[in-house]
Amino acid sequence: MKHLWLTAKLDLVESLRSRWFLIYSLVFGGIVALLFAFGLTESRVLGFIGLSRLLVTYIQLAMAILPIFVLITTVRSVAGDREAGVFEYLLSLPVSLSAWFWGKIIGRYISIFLPVFLAMAGAALWAMFQDIEVPWGMFLYYSAILAAMGWCFLGIGMLLSTLARSTDVAQGLAFVTWLVMLLFLDLILLGLLIQSRVAPEFAITLALANPLQVFRTAALSMFDPQLIVFGPSAYVILDLFGVAGFKLFAVVYPVLLGTLSAAAGFVLFRRSDLP
Repeated sequence: MKHLWLTAKLDLVESLRSRWFLIYSLVFGGIVALLFAFGLTESRVLGFIGLSRLLVTYIQLAMAILPIFVLITTVRSVAGDREAGVFEYLLSLPVSLSAWFWGKIIGRYISIFLPVFLAMAGAALWAMFQDIEVPWGMFLYYSAILAAMGWCFLGIGMLLSTLARSTDVAQGLAFVTWLVMLLFLDLILLGLLIQSRVAPEFAITLALANPLQVFRTAALSMFDPQLIVFGPSAYVILDLFGVAGFKLFAVVYPVLLGTLSAAAGFVLFRRSDLP
């Protein structure tokens, strides 16, 4: 356990020193600052004003930026160390493989979740200072969504990193994975399913296998509990889960997907790199 936390600390320190972490923090901190600067808390959309409006916009932007940031930076973990010959050096240290692998995951998770959460927490503190009402229920749920999103794509990134034999291939896989989740399942594949007259329940279930679609739907459910914007698809989702059930699913499913991906990556790592 000691070696695990030491590895996590080392990865966290390396992340804090890296250029990507600075850009990553500035992006999310800058988003919040710009939303306040343009007076978004004073606008009204679908009845949402104040910090609620800012949080809705922030979570939508985070869903577009966070996955690709996490994937691109994470896929270099195993692939980069493989190219640098770190594993041969690791054999001479009293550090178990599991402590190294999971320690890197813990350290990287802290570094990717902390800036996103602190930006949102800073918005809440500034709203309190400006006497703007803070919707704590929405704030806590969006925090849970961001935590689940970070863990999900971190696990997928570690799996891709173990599969790739070089950092260039790993980054290519990361981009293709993000592109498939962003476009293929939502547009191309679902269009083919509709043309083939597949049962709506099957098409929607397949769409919800995409974590990006799950996050998007969960974010919308906070200000549209009946998911009216989804049209007839809302009936299938609400019949399967219910409003409260889907909100729980949107947090639990990505966490499980990220955990299974990371576990699969660890198994492949042990078999392929250090037999």
